[in-house]
Amino acid sequence: MKVKVAILGCSGRMGRNLIQAAVEHQSIELVGGSVRELSSFAHFDLGELAGIGAIGQKTSTNLNDLINADVFIDFTSIETTLENIKWCQQHHKALVIGTTGFSDEQVNIIEEAGKSMPVILAPNTSVGVNLMFKLLEVTAKAIGDYTDIEIFEAHHRFKKDAPSGTAVKMGQVIANTLGRDLNKVAVYGREGITGERDKETIGFATVRAGDIVGEHTAFFADIGERLEITHRASSRMTFALGAMRAAFWLSEADNGFYDMQDVLGLK
Repeated sequence: MKVKVAILGCSGRMGRNLIQAAVEHQSIELVGGSVRELSSFAHFDLGELAGIGAIGQKTSTNLNDLINADVFIDFTSIETTLENIKWCQQHHKALVIGTTGFSDEQVNIIEEAGKSMPVILAPNTSVGVNLMFKLLEVTAKAIGDYTDIEIFEAHHRFKKDAPSGTAVKMGQVIANTLGRDLNKVAVYGREGITGERDKETIGFATVRAGDIVGEHTAFFADIGERLEITHRASSRMTFALGAMRAAFWLSEADNGFYDMQDVLGLK
């Protein structure tokens, strides 16, 4: 039996990749997708939207049209996602969230929603990235207490938040492993005479240029050697395929707040 999936905000770059991934996934049945009320893609064939040919499913401007979906996938915007959570709670639907840039307070709202619905919050649904999170935990345990830790990330010119949700998650994994509070030790920019580096800090560097899909590197640097852990994405399909894996897993999950580490069995 296939899991019925609907994609929220399906007209964007990521949404179109999600459509293709859903259509090609053997265990997923794509039952619809949503767009904004005034979108030029309203009532547009999902397959034609994704460039894979008509599939007989039209976009909708009303979530109630998608009520037969088991799991919803949301890569929209912060405000839209928070509204979509409310609708999913009311209708007892599972939700995979790939939207990034949430504040701590907004994450708390999503965690609270997990008490009444199954929800995954994943700043990055790539399997490779989530394996990287595990490697960062192992590395931080081994050498994080005496190395300088810096995180570099690069994305396309259209990305709205900085640093990326993935980079922030990398910092959180490392900080939590070392017993540090990322809100207190993160350094998001350096300019002028900054003085000697505080060894407790975790630095972030951000690049926005061209069509870079996504690059992330964590540096663990000591005197005489440096360890780098890097993930590079060359296609958004890696995120879309990971989202389908998450949706399939979530379809059988109890109410709760989850992430991709749960999906991959890495906890």
